[in-house]
Amino acid sequence: MKSYMANPAKIERKWYVVDADGQVLGRMAAQVASVLRGKNKPEFTPHEDVGDYVIIVNAEKVKVTGRKLDQKIYYHHSEYVGGMKETTLREMMAKKPEKVVELAVKGMLPKGPLGRQMLKKLHVYAGPEHKQEAQKPEVLTLV
Repeated sequence: MKSYMANPAKIERKWYVVDADGQVLGRMAAQVASVLRGKNKPEFTPHEDVGDYVIIVNAEKVKVTGRKLDQKIYYHHSEYVGGMKETTLREMMAKKPEKVVELAVKGMLPKGPLGRQMLKKLHVYAGPEHKQEAQKPEVLTLV
């Protein structure tokens, strides 16, 4: 019995659109990461990118539980001495809600070149409109 190994020539990719309105951030990000990785397909191969494209709309309406709006902190560094900056989730949601969703999904993907390749298939929009109408995305309902 031989194991099936997917290769880039045999992979068929679909486009899905996810409405983040009222969704809990972490639960939605976990399911989106699974689709980006291809774990929902029978031909899943851990070392190949077999996942589908995902478009997330209404990122500004995503929910978080508990007191994360004030307690969750995002860090970045300017590469200068003493250049550590921190931003709370409340501030990030006001300025860049797309970035919040992208970072949540990015943390659930593999690290390294394969994960970066998978992240390129994610498109996040703050409002209800998106630019990928020509791809005819299917609606992905999350559990």
